[in-house]
Amino acid sequence: MSSTLGFYGGVGSVTGANFMLDTGEQAFLVDCGLVQGDRFAQETNAKPFAYDPAKVDVLFVTHAHADHIGRIPKLVRDGFRGKIYSTTPTKDLASIMFDDALHIMQYEAERDDRQPLYSGKDIELALSLWETVGYQEAVTFGDTTVTFTNAGHILGSAMVQMERYGKKIVFTGDVGNVPQPLMARPTVPEKYDYMVMESVYGDRVHEEVEERTALLKYHIEETIKTDGTLIIPAFSLERTQGILYEINNLIESGAVPSIKTYLDSPLAIRVTDVYRDSTDYLKEDVRDQIEGGDDIFSFEGLSFTETVKESKTIAGYTGAKIIIAGSGMSHGGRIREHEKRFLRESNTTLLLVGYQNVGGLGRLLQDGAKQVWIDGVDVRVKAKVATIRGFSGHADRNQLIDLVYGGVQDYQPKQVFVTMGEERASLFLTQRLRDYLGVNAIAPEPNAEIEIDF
Repeated sequence: MSSTLGFYGGVGSVTGANFMLDTGEQAFLVDCGLVQGDRFAQETNAKPFAYDPAKVDVLFVTHAHADHIGRIPKLVRDGFRGKIYSTTPTKDLASIMFDDALHIMQYEAERDDRQPLYSGKDIELALSLWETVGYQEAVTFGDTTVTFTNAGHILGSAMVQMERYGKKIVFTGDVGNVPQPLMARPTVPEKYDYMVMESVYGDRVHEEVEERTALLKYHIEETIKTDGTLIIPAFSLERTQGILYEINNLIESGAVPSIKTYLDSPLAIRVTDVYRDSTDYLKEDVRDQIEGGDDIFSFEGLSFTETVKESKTIAGYTGAKIIIAGSGMSHGGRIREHEKRFLRESNTTLLLVGYQNVGGLGRLLQDGAKQVWIDGVDVRVKAKVATIRGFSGHADRNQLIDLVYGGVQDYQPKQVFVTMGEERASLFLTQRLRDYLGVNAIAPEPNAEIEIDF
């Protein structure tokens, strides 16, 4: 049987995941995310889809990060009326993420005199079309069976495996880094014919994975010594919860003294509540810790600052402090106000714990910029800028190669499609898969439509 695999987003860049498998009988979409970080992102996200949303039968969602879900309400606005499937935490988190994004879009639309990407009614309709499944719970659509397996990336993240007439294709979504603070290791796919995989860190290795806690401890201790400020731009979903968990363990074990810590993100606070309610999706030793009575997201000195007024009071605290705020790449959110205020001070450390998009403020600072413009303000950077790559939620090059290897030991796949990475990373991983595993790997072009035997 012949099917067509369409690469309508997440190709040549990290964000905007949007893939379609058209079997001729049904059109299955996997993810429908926002393009982020690029200066033309708003225009790109507003463009019509490369296909007719009304002709899509089912949308499968791998996880709730904006670059995988952010255009789902637009898909609905443009005519999609099929079913949406994900794990339960992914749906719960998506609802929160949609609502937050809408508030931001409405503000920007009013400021810039343009239309938001979607409305509250589009969100409501999308959620009404949404059904949930558990890991390893198969659902059937005509001649195609679909199973979600643990991707180990964030709460509820999944790989989507489709089987039809004895053939299997795997969409990895984002693959989790091992070990992660909260998530169990990914389930390695076996005996597949095709794979559509991510490659965010396809050209590098996370050397600091094993020492990330020690590095975090060092930066907290230095902040206390200098009576300084430790600013951590963190994605509200997963990265923030992992950092809170690590600080909780450091303080409650006595490894570091208690320090005033601000979680300055209403979105992250709401997401943390979902984590509290979804402990079955956390790894076993974390569940044991919770069942033993430890509230892993609460420790001495921690404050949740929900309102703008509360956020502004943080600057008035002159002692040693940690500020955790979104966004993780500093392209928006409250973190920019703190960066404007504290990057000028030599006893500030900006600690980057996640991927920084090319051209974004976070990447400029990571690359050593000593002067940056933040919302029209000229900021001379005197702060130290440090990076801990071990907190990344993404698998690195070696882990991605191991993921593919798990399915090729006694069953050679027909093709592996390397996506969701900067061009350099995708091409590097593609060549490694060819050289090391003898796999027929390619990095597709944007909007490519490739015929496969499925």
